[in-house]
Amino acid sequence: MKRRYSISPMKKHYPLYLGNRPIDEGPRLEVTDKYSYQTVATVTRATAQVIDAAIAAAVSAQEAMRQLPAFKRKQILEHCVKRFQQRQTEFAEMLCVEAGKPIRDARGEVTRLIDTFQCAAEESVRIYGEVLPLDVTERAKGYSGQWKRVPVGPCSFISPFNFPLNLTAHKIAPAIAAGCPFILKPASLTPISAILVGEVLAETELPQGAFSILPCSRDGADLFTIDPRLKLLSFTGSPSVGWDLKARAGKKKVVLELGGNAAVLVDSDAHLDDAVERIIIGAFYQSGQSCISVQRILIHDSIYDPFKTKLIARTQSLKSGDPKNEDTFIGPMIAVKEAERLEGWIRSACDRGARILCGGKRSQAILEATLLENVPNDLPLCAEEAFGPVAVLSRFSDFDSALKEINNGHFGLQAGLFTRDIFKAHKAWDTLEVGGVVINDVPSWRVDSMPYGGVKDSGLGREGIRFAIEDMTEIRLLILRNP
Repeated sequence: MKRRYSISPMKKHYPLYLGNRPIDEGPRLEVTDKYSYQTVATVTRATAQVIDAAIAAAVSAQEAMRQLPAFKRKQILEHCVKRFQQRQTEFAEMLCVEAGKPIRDARGEVTRLIDTFQCAAEESVRIYGEVLPLDVTERAKGYSGQWKRVPVGPCSFISPFNFPLNLTAHKIAPAIAAGCPFILKPASLTPISAILVGEVLAETELPQGAFSILPCSRDGADLFTIDPRLKLLSFTGSPSVGWDLKARAGKKKVVLELGGNAAVLVDSDAHLDDAVERIIIGAFYQSGQSCISVQRILIHDSIYDPFKTKLIARTQSLKSGDPKNEDTFIGPMIAVKEAERLEGWIRSACDRGARILCGGKRSQAILEATLLENVPNDLPLCAEEAFGPVAVLSRFSDFDSALKEINNGHFGLQAGLFTRDIFKAHKAWDTLEVGGVVINDVPSWRVDSMPYGGVKDSGLGREGIRFAIEDMTEIRLLILRNP
């Protein structure tokens, strides 16, 4: 019997936040339940004038944020941690509704929101500098140096729909830790989660103007990119949009967390049952709507058939449907058109000789967990980012050739390798053109303190609190001469 989770009533309208203050007046943006397709709430939509005012507020808050002592930044972040813990149920329910995220996964994302702010609280008091000996030549005798990190200034953040709490946290939390005021554009499909974070931030002692959370249309967001008053742009989303934003960003720093078509390699010595369980999570958690979702599964020829059999059986056991049901694993994709797109990719692969091993059926925005084999490498299911519950199986016999196969493409975010051979693990680490290599687990694995990001079309720069703080600060040098 399906156990349906009872969602608490939502408010019918949510404000935007401009310079720490809620604003109810203005045009509205509708937010839908991604399973029922019914409008469940509206949010105030930011106009170009509001965005301009938010940037001005961030500029005015720059000095106050710069002067905020480390202990105060830590206190602010710890207050957020406490309040997020108190509101866990509310936050998870919002994710379930506005993002269509299965309720179990929604609870997990709230946990990561809390973890991310906790990491930021800890890092806020260890933004170190260094004493630098300069007397490395005779002409520098009597000179010494010191350097420290200072906030870069007002930051612009654009976050995606798939992790509307945690990927927002990975921008907001390090900005507070570093002492940077910011404006945030949440995804227009899932804006309320970020507004709930804004409610908590408004309770803190952040300087007036330090933050603005501005739901708006993509067309209305140019100022987030082009305004020279902003000193850093951090964008998470599609590669086509991200690289276009970078081209138009002017002189500001740019950090891009973009797409991928992550591969996992299962070698002949892998523990098959363990690899199956982890790959199920990696491929189908969040209905595959993750940039590090397992999309390509390379399996050693000697274990291909038994591994495939186990993986198919486990995939077929996954429950799809209403994300409010406790036993639902596959919920809706973010929109019907996205499920239709991926269904079309599957049909195109079958037209070229691919074989569906299980799944492949669609009902509205819900696409069954799907496995295929014999997919030509030049087709989108292998070459592009599927961003849905689909994975492709292929055989390999030579380890080095398999590594080349993983590198054969324009993405490079993370990759996974199941092996007991430490030498192969290190060779993969040396060879794979990705931001991270995960041994005996899936590329979808992430802890919020680690450096996370990609190469090639997968992005530029790294997230993970300590590493984001490095981008949100600049090195300032002091030179001392002893006459």
